[in-house]
Amino acid sequence: MNGDQRLPVLLEVRQAAHSYPHFQLQPLNFSLHRGEVLAIIGPNASGKSTLLKLLAGLLRPQAGAVLLGGRPVAAFNFRERARRLAVVQQESFLHFPIRVMPFVLQGRYAHMGPLQFETGAHQEVARAALLQTRTGHLAERLLQEVSGGERQRVVLARALAQQPELLLLDEPTLHLDIGSQVELLRLVQKLARRDRYGVALVSHELNLAAEFADTVLLLDQGRVLRYGTPAEVFERELLEEVFQTELEVFLHPETGRPRVALRTPEQQTQGGGPESPDAGGR
Repeated sequence: MNGDQRLPVLLEVRQAAHSYPHFQLQPLNFSLHRGEVLAIIGPNASGKSTLLKLLAGLLRPQAGAVLLGGRPVAAFNFRERARRLAVVQQESFLHFPIRVMPFVLQGRYAHMGPLQFETGAHQEVARAALLQTRTGHLAERLLQEVSGGERQRVVLARALAQQPELLLLDEPTLHLDIGSQVELLRLVQKLARRDRYGVALVSHELNLAAEFADTVLLLDQGRVLRYGTPAEVFERELLEEVFQTELEVFLHPETGRPRVALRTPEQQTQGGGPESPDAGGR
């Protein structure tokens, strides 16, 4: 999404910081617009999960602020937060069998009063979320019986049933095959554009982040090393320093988006790049 096409700012992070005894997430400054997808990348233990918890209001910044619609996220009560933002975790742990439709209806709880049961209107919202994620045919199936890719789309449907403004996704493509990864992220990108969600996702899949994100935040050891478009962040020397691996960065011949590939031993010796633009794939 180009700068002149941006919708209003939804999420603002102003000098937000948080510390643990052995780790410090240093002050962060960035914003997320409606309709925009932000990818948060970086090596293990760089602060990605801590940042996501700050965005979700699960951690309160020890300095600075995280604002959703101009209001500190940490100040929302549980019901308010569930109406404004939805979090999709890496995995949903289920301790008992549940069918897909009741699972998705859990996303409506924040919109119900005390002791209120699901009304027809809540059922309609849940069905719409299933249709959006192309999982309507699974409504009566047990969630434990569907495939990994289908399950991730059902979990996304539950988040959409909350009707949030902000979607936070923690490694949404973990354990999925490449086809399911692409399908899920295409869907997330489409929903962000169409319904004006703000989306922030944590990912270790650099090429998928480069392909589907509008902006990228690169973290390392609790610091923001680069924040900008994929083209601005995916710089070979920077990525090599962060990930301690010899890499090549080139542009996809059709999309013009950055691609990252490992350098072969021959390239490392000769100092050359990939033999063709398609080297490394996704």
